[in-house]
Formats: sequence, C-alpha cells, structure tokens
Amino acid sequence: MTDKMTPSQRHYCMSRIHSKATKPELKVRQWLWRHGYRYRLNVKSVPGKPDIVMRKYRTAIFVNGCFWHGHEGCDKFKLPQTNREFWVSKIKRNQERDQRNYQVLRDNGWQVIVVWECQLQPKMMEQTMLQVELMLNEHFLALHQPKPVPYDFQEMPVSMAAEDFPPLI
Repeated sequence: MTDKMTPSQRHYCMSRIHSKATKPELKVRQWLWRHGYRYRLNVKSVPGKPDIVMRKYRTAIFVNGCFWHGHEGCDKFKLPQTNREFWVSKIKRNQERDQRNYQVLRDNGWQVIVVWECQLQPKMMEQTMLQVELMLNEHFLALHQPKPVPYDFQEMPVSMAAEDFPPLI
C-alpha cells in the first residue's frame, strides 16, 4: 500500500508532532491536578526526562503514545507499510531507550509508572487513573514507613517474686 501523501505533505505532518504537552499527557495532568497531586513537568535532571515528576512520591510518570513506543497488542500500534525498516528500527530504539531509563530510575529508588495512550480512552480513563493513584499512595507509604530502631538491650538482674526481701522498716 502506498502512502496517500506526497513526501512534502508527510514531512509537514510529522513535523507537527511534538513530545511535550500531548493530548494524552494533558489528560493525565488534569486528572492529577484535580485530585490534589502536584508535580513538575519534563524535569531534565531526572533520567529519561519523564513527562510528570512527583518528587514527594519519588515517582516518574511516562505517558507513552502507543505508536511511538510500540505498544504490543494495541489497536493504535500498527507499523506503516512504507519505509518499514526505518519504522521498525525507530520504534525498537525508542523501546530500548525507555527500558534503560526505567531501569536507571528504579536503581535510584524511583517508582516508574507508564500510562499508555490507549488506557486514556473515556471508558478506561477513570479506572487507569485510580490505579495510578493507588500505586502513588502505596509507594508513598512504603517510602515513609518508620524504620526499625535498633534497641540496645542490656540484661539486668530480674528479681523473682518468690525471693525473700529484707523488711523496709
């Protein structure tokens, strides 16, 4: 199947696709903000430059487009028929980079949450975001569990109830 657009039209369309403030990302951000969660956007100092960074929760949220990140088994992920080698290589590199970034974050004690574009459809959005909220709260609680204090136990002689004590008078 050939491309329905000329190369210049295709180039123009592809040049309009950006990685920040996408519609799926805006949906996640709006939901989080409405539910009282505060965050920072695209923090360069955090590996992988996540879409949403919640330092209080030590959580990085990536909102991935199903096509660009190769969401297997998803209706929105379909490789183009033209220039197939390029697209297979491109998507594979994206997936490898994602996995490296996720691992670096996990190794540094961060929780990584990946929200896929297809999970933000109207019928699934609320359930998806409630799962995100649950993961945030569980991680927050795990981070703030009181750490056990080592107790220095020194054995003291214990008197027995059957021992004879001298009178107190």
